[in-house]
Amino acid sequence: MWIDTHCHLDASEFDADRDAVREAARQAGVTHCVIPAVHAAHWPQVAQLAEQHGDAYALGIHPLFVPQAQEADLLALDLALTEHRADPRLVAVGEIGLDFFVPELCTPHMRDRQWWFYTAQLKLAQKHGLPVILHVRRSADLLLKGLRQCRVTSGIAHAFNGSTQQAQAFVDMGFALGFGGTLTYERSLQLRRLACELPLSALVLETDAPDIPPQWLYQTAEQRAQGAKQGRNSPAELPRIAQVLAELRGVLLTDLAAASSANACRVLPQLAALYHHAP
Repeated sequence: MWIDTHCHLDASEFDADRDAVREAARQAGVTHCVIPAVHAAHWPQVAQLAEQHGDAYALGIHPLFVPQAQEADLLALDLALTEHRADPRLVAVGEIGLDFFVPELCTPHMRDRQWWFYTAQLKLAQKHGLPVILHVRRSADLLLKGLRQCRVTSGIAHAFNGSTQQAQAFVDMGFALGFGGTLTYERSLQLRRLACELPLSALVLETDAPDIPPQWLYQTAEQRAQGAKQGRNSPAELPRIAQVLAELRGVLLTDLAAASSANACRVLPQLAALYHHAP
């Protein structure tokens, strides 16, 4: 059984066939998805989808949505986390973090604003005793600084693509590192090396669907210019992504499934009860 620790099943790309997408993933062996929210308007939907499909969810404000977010959204998040405290499907605060890749988010003002929302959400995670799901894009060191200032129980560094030293720092804080479609590209030499060097206990698997398509779904810029559509990622791709990682590490696919699922349950403790009671 597989756990997709990061799947945006609420994304508009799935509006036409969301239930079919989730069922296809289930047939492929993905028994659980973690659906992280990206802004306040999505919170009710991710909770509803998790209930409908037997999945888990997280509530938070994504750094890409910080420009539109308001201080009132943080108050609303505190209230939502309180209201959903008894919901066994709420497993984390997320997706939160910092993004220093998108140019509009890299101005001094936006960097400060991102930092303010990130640290405020860390404090809420600490207050409610929840792990966090972190967006890490050219921001690992500053994310780690925030975690040192405001310790949380555990979490996942989603789509990790940093250095060995940064990876170890997250692991030392009780985090797992999320690996997905980027790992499947032959040119991802540094990431592949990291995925092989880290202990198996540090890894969880994810798709970030509908984003970060694996190599077999990718369309080049030239192909897109000729009218080809970028392949939509889905949670059903997780076992094939895992196969790539298993081959890189030289481990059995069944062993990787067991280890990555155990790791996900360790860093997202609420997920464990759902996973072990799956039909």
